[in-house]
Amino acid sequence: MKIRQSTPSDRAEILEIHNLSFGTEEGPVIAKLVDDLFEDVSASPILSLVAEIDDQLLGHILFTKAIISQTEASVSAQLLAPLAVIPKAQGKGIGSELINEGLRQLNASGIKLVFVLGHPTYYPRCGFNPAGKVGFEAPYPIPEKNADAWMVLELNGDALGNVRGKVQCCDALDKPQYWRE
Repeated sequence: MKIRQSTPSDRAEILEIHNLSFGTEEGPVIAKLVDDLFEDVSASPILSLVAEIDDQLLGHILFTKAIISQTEASVSAQLLAPLAVIPKAQGKGIGSELINEGLRQLNASGIKLVFVLGHPTYYPRCGFNPAGKVGFEAPYPIPEKNADAWMVLELNGDALGNVRGKVQCCDALDKPQYWRE
């Protein structure tokens, strides 16, 4: 398997990955979000990676710019959203490999924090921990029963414990329907 940065020619296939991965109801919504994120200048810089075997794309991950407000410190941050692997390739470690490669590239570029709203038993395998417990508020309120789904990972530096605040996402993600777990 090869993980590489996506290209504009991958776009239709990337959108289909999200359509297939999230099912008939949610798939088109997530695919439109991805399409919107690619066009959203407030999301930049973005990191878009695909997993490929024999010239077939099996998975996609997208990281977009995040800003931490209500803090005096300036910290570089990204938001992981969304991650998708086609159904026939799920459970084979492709999602984890996409996450880990994305985190490696973000770390190399100097990003300090990565946030995600996702399954609280999946993302901790890659090092994510509940963000609310260390003082980071999501762009929209997360119900208490789902608080552990809002997570953060520190890539480098000492931001955790020294920085707190509200995370602001790009315009395309700044809608309450994307902030439910």
